[in-house]
Amino acid sequence: MEKGSPKNQQKRLCCLASLSVFFWILLLYFHFVVLARNTTVEESVVSEPVKFKSLFANVESISARVTDAPVKEEEPPPVKPVRNTAAERVVAYPFMRALRTLENKSDPCGGRYIYVHELPPRFNEDMLKECRSLSLWTNMCKFTSNEGLGPPLENEDGVFENTGWYATNQFAVDVIFNNRMKQYECLTNDSSIAAAIFVPFYAGFDIARYLWGYNIPRRDAASLDLVDWLMKRPEWGIMGGKDHFLVAGRITWDFRRLTDEESDWGNKLLFLPAARNMSMLVVESSPWNANDFGIPYPTYFHPAKDEEVFVWQDRMRKLERKWLFSFAGAPRPGNPKSIRGQIIDQCKKSKVCKLLECDFGESKCHSPSSIMQMFQSSLFCLQPQGDSYTRRSAFDSMLAGCIPVFFHPGSAYTQYTWHLPQNYTTYSVFIPEDDIHKRNVSIEERLSQISPEQVKIMRETVINLIPRVIYADPRSKLETLRDAFDVAVQAVIDKVTRLRRNIIQGRTEYDNFVEENSWKYDLLDEGQREVGAHEWDPFFSKPKDEQRDQSAEAAKNSWKNEQRDQS
Repeated sequence: MEKGSPKNQQKRLCCLASLSVFFWILLLYFHFVVLARNTTVEESVVSEPVKFKSLFANVESISARVTDAPVKEEEPPPVKPVRNTAAERVVAYPFMRALRTLENKSDPCGGRYIYVHELPPRFNEDMLKECRSLSLWTNMCKFTSNEGLGPPLENEDGVFENTGWYATNQFAVDVIFNNRMKQYECLTNDSSIAAAIFVPFYAGFDIARYLWGYNIPRRDAASLDLVDWLMKRPEWGIMGGKDHFLVAGRITWDFRRLTDEESDWGNKLLFLPAARNMSMLVVESSPWNANDFGIPYPTYFHPAKDEEVFVWQDRMRKLERKWLFSFAGAPRPGNPKSIRGQIIDQCKKSKVCKLLECDFGESKCHSPSSIMQMFQSSLFCLQPQGDSYTRRSAFDSMLAGCIPVFFHPGSAYTQYTWHLPQNYTTYSVFIPEDDIHKRNVSIEERLSQISPEQVKIMRETVINLIPRVIYADPRSKLETLRDAFDVAVQAVIDKVTRLRRNIIQGRTEYDNFVEENSWKYDLLDEGQREVGAHEWDPFFSKPKDEQRDQSAEAAKNSWKNEQRDQS
């Protein structure tokens, strides 16, 4: 076989040379173009420092409703979408999802969800099963019936309406509030979207069992057990308990024992470090502490529907009131600072005052019908301090359309700031205790100076406040009216929401906050951030320990008077 001719070999060499040139062109292109481009990208990434965006500046990470930002000297550049080439890190708080629910305008529960802890029954239901042990002198079993409203009241004298009226115990708020919460329209099982977290612990019933004749370990046991249980829950870690709230149907002094001496009063629930983070709703709060808030005592009226409220309000407007003022209560001879004795003396001497004396033994003061009938026939109802600052009677009188007369700001004005107008002159009369105690001012003369036109305006304000100071029947739901429960829950939600926004913004709600001045902060106008001197300073300016000692003694006297009432 002949080998290829020289002509064919030349063709092969040309082909190989062409392939070699093409290969080197590709190699050089890859080196100078492709690799050079990648090097430029890498250099650009390295040369630009990675930004660690704070949550406070990244508006995409928070609710659109949260528009306030920290004040800076220079306007920060607008936040741009994060790119894959240099991802920005964002710090997220665990409550951000809850705040974002405010953005959803189509969700009527946006920003209003409540998560309720499923507590072991020893913290609530088991107490009701042992209801006879809840008070030494009162059979609380009948008062815990009807979801905490107590037995229905008969309307033999025509003082009430035929439905919605119950013989409600003044310390039954624990169970009433819990049962109202079960009907709350915005409950959620997802704590990450909750605006607040409710703890259904019957704190008032718990302490009621052990105040007399029990040692300190027994009095504190349930409170310590509760705090231990809560702190182990993942929900606690969201804000360290600052989004939690609970209700106790007793005065705050039952939960503020100062020492571990057996002779000291109450338990120390509200002094436990964890409990100090929670909000506790009580029928009387402390003016010197920031973790409790006053809510109304329960009255006898618990409407099941709006119409029952409207009918009652119209009836109170049309009543003829023959007494200028009235008082239901007993003197406090053991308390030299009490003005009750002078009030009773003035009422006895007046021809325009109705007195319902409450003393040992049988008394019309124990009859809801007698009390409400007197209030309904009076223009003004005197509400001096009881054993402590507050009285259930204040809310019973307002329910009757009677204008309350207070003698100490701690009886209402610094207590029920969620439920009553800040301008107390629109619905009440204030006569300082010293005017009675030291100057013997005539109550009749003071009240007579108020014109009939002004009395009518004030009474209308009181009547319009009725829905806010009553607790609706837990077995139903008011449609257009907000009752005391609704007002309190919304106030807690607002409080937690403000706190969360302040955390995001890196600020506090007040400047130079002083807890001993707690009573002043709720009286500030919107936008004010610091308190100063106040006209009511003399009422609260005594040494705090002295005040607390007096308040603890008042709590003890309150229980003694409960014993007297049942004797």
